[in-house]
Amino acid sequence: MNIFFGTDGWRGLLDKEVNEQSISIVAQAFADYLNEINNENSVAIGFDGRKNSQLFAKIFAEVLSGNKVKVFLSDRVIPTPVFSFTVKNKSLSAGVMITASHNPPEYNGVKFKASYGGPFLTEETAKVEKLLNKNLIRRNDLITQENFLIDYFNHLEKLIDFELIRTARLNVLIDSMGGAGADYLERILLAHNIPAKTIYQLPDEKFFGRLAEPIEKNLKPLSEELKQGNYSIGVATDGDADRCGVMLDNGSWLSAQETILLLADFCVNIKKYSGNIVKTSSVTDKLKTFFETNQRKVIDVQVGFKYITEVMIKQNIAFGCEESGGFGYGVHIPERDGILSSLFMIEMLAHSGFNKLSEYVHHKRKTFGEIFYDRIDLSYDKPDRNDLLPKLYKKYLDKISEFRVVFVKPFYSSRNVINGLKFFLEGNNRWLLIRSSETEPIVRIYAEGQSIDEVKQFLEFGKNILNK
Repeated sequence: MNIFFGTDGWRGLLDKEVNEQSISIVAQAFADYLNEINNENSVAIGFDGRKNSQLFAKIFAEVLSGNKVKVFLSDRVIPTPVFSFTVKNKSLSAGVMITASHNPPEYNGVKFKASYGGPFLTEETAKVEKLLNKNLIRRNDLITQENFLIDYFNHLEKLIDFELIRTARLNVLIDSMGGAGADYLERILLAHNIPAKTIYQLPDEKFFGRLAEPIEKNLKPLSEELKQGNYSIGVATDGDADRCGVMLDNGSWLSAQETILLLADFCVNIKKYSGNIVKTSSVTDKLKTFFETNQRKVIDVQVGFKYITEVMIKQNIAFGCEESGGFGYGVHIPERDGILSSLFMIEMLAHSGFNKLSEYVHHKRKTFGEIFYDRIDLSYDKPDRNDLLPKLYKKYLDKISEFRVVFVKPFYSSRNVINGLKFFLEGNNRWLLIRSSETEPIVRIYAEGQSIDEVKQFLEFGKNILNK
């Protein structure tokens, strides 16, 4: 059976690619990988609310148990960050989460977590992949079922000022999108007498007919509910609750780029977290303008949260962020957490003295200004897709539109081929990023500028360069 791992584990179509047999094969490879490194291993296994996730978790647990690996199996649907925290908190060898994250409901898959509570590094995933299709052993005598939520909730008590939120008299609306976030955020807030309501709180195999990715086009139910009620803020989590989307109290979308600026400001200036900021190359460079100092660097990495993780486990990092709504914190785990990010947004609003997020955002825009950013995904099915950027890097462009290119940063794939180029242009916050997908016939073009017109010019330039 052909199974290929991506940047964050393995995903595929349910029944056709991800089924009892293929899950068993992956589990056996994972067991072999662990046992090559250590004689005594312990692993946490969690699962989301997708079709067969609980069954696949049980099969994975039995295979690991049959290979003398001690297993802690979640006794319920849980968010990925809860599970990731468990791996780190229990000092386990590794973790396995059965989920396809924000992918459509026809998909399922597996995320591997390392002992530090973040995603496996590329080279470790490759080692597991090489061990696929070996002999299969299954037993269940080394499996303990547990509730992973308790320790995670206790940990949040140390990170969040719930009393401040309570006295601010905020009213919070949550959209779990039928994902693994369930009603956990609501429960956490209500335990502290903070008014909160969750829509689509029950985990649903089909996410109630929506794509469980917390971006504007998928959050119309949250927007409509906000318009009808007297809420302070709206937050949403994706299929496995490791990503966070934010809406203003009036039902308007708060872009991920602007959310990132606000969270960085909160971490650095309110929470006073020390350390650098690490961001994917597609995130606004306003982070450098406002937060880079002699004591704090802002580091650009390849798109994909695992590249943020690689920096977080080696350096003191205050905040890690990607433009798809994944945010991580050095005080927590080197991994995305949609639950904690939602709570930080709520605490940030409570600290501001404003009761409505729209009022606070209006106030902060006087400092940060407007973000001019956009992205386009181009279909590109010619066979030279993976040769485009290495060739373009050798050309070395002098100008893009009327702006001088001052620096070009290449990004390399796991096979050491250039699959991303970021062109930094003269003046602040002007850049063009071109990325070619290794797995799909797509080239993605991102741009930031000092006006909407500049962004359009940069994107058009990117399209024309590819067409040539």
